[in-house]
Amino acid sequence: MEKHQVPTVLSIAGFDGSGGAGIQADTKTVSALGGYAMNVLTALPVQNTQGVRQIYDIPTQAVKDQLNAIFDDIYPDAIKIGMVHSVELVRCIHAALQDYKGTIVFDPVMVSTSGHQLIQEDTIASCVELLFPRATIITPNLDELSVLVNKEIQMVSEMEIAAEQLTRNGAQAVLAKGGHLASSRLTSLLVQQHIPTKSYHSDRIETQNTHGSGCTLSSAIATFLAMQDTLDTAVQKALDYVYAALLSSKDLQIGKGSGPLNHFHNPQKLHTYALEQSSMD
Repeated sequence: MEKHQVPTVLSIAGFDGSGGAGIQADTKTVSALGGYAMNVLTALPVQNTQGVRQIYDIPTQAVKDQLNAIFDDIYPDAIKIGMVHSVELVRCIHAALQDYKGTIVFDPVMVSTSGHQLIQEDTIASCVELLFPRATIITPNLDELSVLVNKEIQMVSEMEIAAEQLTRNGAQAVLAKGGHLASSRLTSLLVQQHIPTKSYHSDRIETQNTHGSGCTLSSAIATFLAMQDTLDTAVQKALDYVYAALLSSKDLQIGKGSGPLNHFHNPQKLHTYALEQSSMD
């Protein structure tokens, strides 16, 4: 009987017991798009739709052991990195991915939806130095972009300048997300080294249910990259998916704060394709 492979996506990220963000959102997103999701837990935030109450550390050795266990068994076609809240963890993940051959999407989780800064300045500096150059793409929102360039970013023109600065500092590609723009028409920019900037536009959806939208978008990009889409196509498909997930959840009441997206608004079957002969040998 012929064997089949599936697109595998590893999420290296934090926890969300309320189910809307972190590895929970990542797993839902990858699964809803027809990929196979795996997780490595980096931190245990205590949070709900109203905000982050506390963050408990996961020992760095435990993260290393999780990574080793996954790579010894199921090689990821793509990796999404989310919350990395210590210098030691940044170094651990960087070391583990030195020989990795797939694509990496890094969502630099620095500020929560509720405005809570989640990591310290030395950790941010380590992310920029070690993980940004390693990533295929990074996906900061306006708050995170502002932190990264040490300047408040409020307009699309400022987004492009800031993203270009990050590419000059080593990032291969930056998706500057415009969800926090003060306008009814939202613009996100894909800025890459030596490639013209590409703009993506959408109408603002009036809803408070945006919890985990950044986690969802980055996981969607990783999933489409695992399915061999080009970067700009993966970004477009991921933005479309998040838009539809937001639209279909805008009137839901889940929790007392910023509710989650509807990840399963249009669930796909698990994608399969014939196993290559070389991988069977």
